[in-house]
Amino acid sequence: MGVSGPIRVVVAKPGLDGHDRGAKVIARALRDAGMEVIYTGLHQTPEQIVDTAIQEDADGIGLSILSGAHMTLCAKIVELLRERDAADIVVFGGGIIPDDDIPQLKALGVAEIFTPGAPTREVVSWVESHLRTGASA
Repeated sequence: MGVSGPIRVVVAKPGLDGHDRGAKVIARALRDAGMEVIYTGLHQTPEQIVDTAIQEDADGIGLSILSGAHMTLCAKIVELLRERDAADIVVFGGGIIPDDDIPQLKALGVAEIFTPGAPTREVVSWVESHLRTGASA
């Protein structure tokens, strides 16, 4: 499968967290940088997020998690991607995530974590340089 067109990113709010301002800011920044962004809205299950990413042929999934359930939710999403033979979809996240949890999340397969205050240009730059780098099926 050849890579063409803009980078496609699903921006998702898994779980019960009802605050989506940060997710919308990131979605807008990625869109302004020329990417195709699919925003799933609030209260998505890991299954819904993975289904959307696969259906939309996404290059990445950006998760916004403020609820404290990041370890469980991220692990489930990465596991579902592997089960569905879609582990090439890059998972990254942001939100209120303790520094001590970041290495564990990366060990689970989350490519990057952005904590509150990370400049949007830093997120955009990371996505541009880490999604599709040398990806060949």
